[in-house]
Amino acid sequence: SQDMGSARCSEGENKLLSLLKAWQVPPEEASIPLAQSTKDLKEILCTTAAFLQGLQELEAGNFPTAFSLLQEAAGGFCSKRVLAQIYTCLGCCASRMGKPQTALQHLKRALQVDFQCLSALSHVAAVYHELGETEAELQALALLYEALEKKPPAAGSSSPYFLIRTELLVHSPILASLLRCHYPSEVKYLLAQRCLQDGRVADAVEHYLDFLALLQEGLQQQVPLDGSSALPRIPEVFLEAASALHQAGRHQDAIVVCEEVISRTSDLIPRVLRVEERPEEPECPWLGSGLSQKESLRCLAWRTAGYLHQGWAWAKLGDSKEAMCLSNLLQVQLCGFGVEPAENVLPEVEVLQKIRLLALIGRGMQFLELGKHKKALLDFQHGLQVSPGDPAAACYLVQALWELNRKQEAAAHWQKFLRSSPGKEGQEEGQGR
Repeated sequence: SQDMGSARCSEGENKLLSLLKAWQVPPEEASIPLAQSTKDLKEILCTTAAFLQGLQELEAGNFPTAFSLLQEAAGGFCSKRVLAQIYTCLGCCASRMGKPQTALQHLKRALQVDFQCLSALSHVAAVYHELGETEAELQALALLYEALEKKPPAAGSSSPYFLIRTELLVHSPILASLLRCHYPSEVKYLLAQRCLQDGRVADAVEHYLDFLALLQEGLQQQVPLDGSSALPRIPEVFLEAASALHQAGRHQDAIVVCEEVISRTSDLIPRVLRVEERPEEPECPWLGSGLSQKESLRCLAWRTAGYLHQGWAWAKLGDSKEAMCLSNLLQVQLCGFGVEPAENVLPEVEVLQKIRLLALIGRGMQFLELGKHKKALLDFQHGLQVSPGDPAAACYLVQALWELNRKQEAAAHWQKFLRSSPGKEGQEEGQGR
């Protein structure tokens, strides 16, 4: 019934557009003063109708129809500002049709018409990301950040002033969404993240530090708080920054950044946290229990991840401290979470289990370096209980057994590991020979 209603609405708008086109404008007498000529009014209404219907078809997923209508609107009568918006919508439509090159052509046309249409530049970066063209994406993001920093005045209409204009008639949620412009902090974060993903660690570090400096100017001014932001939660950005610093060899700085996360989450984690399987039906947010549990788990994950990064940093600095991450994780009792993995387990619990595994492996590696092979063996065994078949834990377990002169057990575990890892056996045998 919803599709039928949409079809009837679309058909009605088609009739409206046809009627507007068929409207025979009578000749105007020169003696009659008009604020806006009837001919101009007709052209504006035709452009508006095509634009609005194109947006509706775009929202409905009818991309070819939307593209055709938006093209018609682009050939109509409107200001440069509106024309740039139409080209931006054409670019987004082409992108959703799986035509990235066509999308880039229209988005670049939008910028040629009105360079202050920064949403088009944002979409250009997104298309380059989809194409895997990292260099072009980073250039687009850098241009976008520079333009946002300059904070240019709002673009005015370059057309003569009319009482009835397209920009006054076109108001649509999807248009607002497509034209939403990023905050400078969001663009700076994207630059940092993309650089880190591409292995440009030094650049990533600088961008992350710039982002953290932006936050010092005030969270409300730098991050949209209405849920529309592409930014992850702030502690996650801090942890990403710590990872970049760690990869850049700035281990002491990574420790300091992680300490910020740890200190701000320390009072938010209960001593006992009951974890249940994910409910079949989502709980209402105002009931509080499900939301509180998830948020507590997130805080615990952020805190333990901070300790994990600190543990790695201390190890690189040559300080063989035990992994605080593991000790901190064990301070909180996770009630209701069994040994066997549950099908409906919360993703936050899965993250905590992964952190627990990495902490056990990390501490075991430290024990190996200190020659405490029995303690190392226990950590690797516990790691395999947390994540059966994990290749890193299995390899280190074999190494610990070998160091303890339990070579038959080591060989048995190695063969078991090879059998559970298809494709690796021939490779390892070749290396052995």
